Amino acid sequence: MMRRLVPSAALLAALWVAGPAHAGLFDDEEARRQINDLKAQTTERLDTASRAQIELSNQIESMRSEMAKLRGQVEVLTYELEAAQKRQKDFYIDLDTRLRKLEGPSAPGAANPPAGEEGAPAAAAAAPAPAKSDPAQEAKEYEAALNQFKAGKYKEAAGALEAFVKNHPASTLAPSAQYWLGNSHFAQRDCKKAIEVQNALVAKWPESPKASDALLNAATCQQELGDAKGARKTLETLVAKYPSSQAAESARQRLKKK
Repeated sequence: MMRRLVPSAALLAALWVAGPAHAGLFDDEEARRQINDLKAQTTERLDTASRAQIELSNQIESMRSEMAKLRGQVEVLTYELEAAQKRQKDFYIDLDTRLRKLEGPSAPGAANPPAGEEGAPAAAAAAPAPAKSDPAQEAKEYEAALNQFKAGKYKEAAGALEAFVKNHPASTLAPSAQYWLGNSHFAQRDCKKAIEVQNALVAKWPESPKASDALLNAATCQQELGDAKGARKTLETLVAKYPSSQAAESARQRLKKK
């Protein structure tokens, strides 16, 4: 009987010892599973973050490329604008030179009296003659002032042109000097002064070839100041007073767009 009980007791003792060991085995497997899950989650998050970083880097690079392209376009547009302004300046200067050649070098009233007036009363002949102008000196002063404008020295040009008009009001170059005086103020972004000067030209020399251009420039200045109504009125006045001028044609085109 004793011999049968001994193996049974040994078996029970072995089972009792193996129970906790088996439980420990399951605990290790659960821990490994959780660690593996954590590793997988961490790897997935790292992959997601890496993809987001790569995408952000690509976007930044694309923006840099776009900015470089825009800078290039701005540089091209700036160059084209400067070239257009230069062409316009050269055109006006060339036009001014041609007009001065047509107007002639002498001032109004400098011509000799008609032959029929030789027998005029002595009192009239004794009237004091006006001071003679020096066309060569006038042309020299005018060219010097205009060269300041060509060089982009608009403030200096304005002072020289204003002095010319004041010192030589009867000169055939006075209307041109007044016109470029207005342009000098406009180049300095003083639109109000430019309008005043161009309107004075039209009032004092309405028959001058510069009068129509002066009105066109005045309208441009009014537009710059946001006075669309005033600009339109000036353009309409230009077309009415000088319908066959080139400035009037430009005015008509601008009126169509308004």
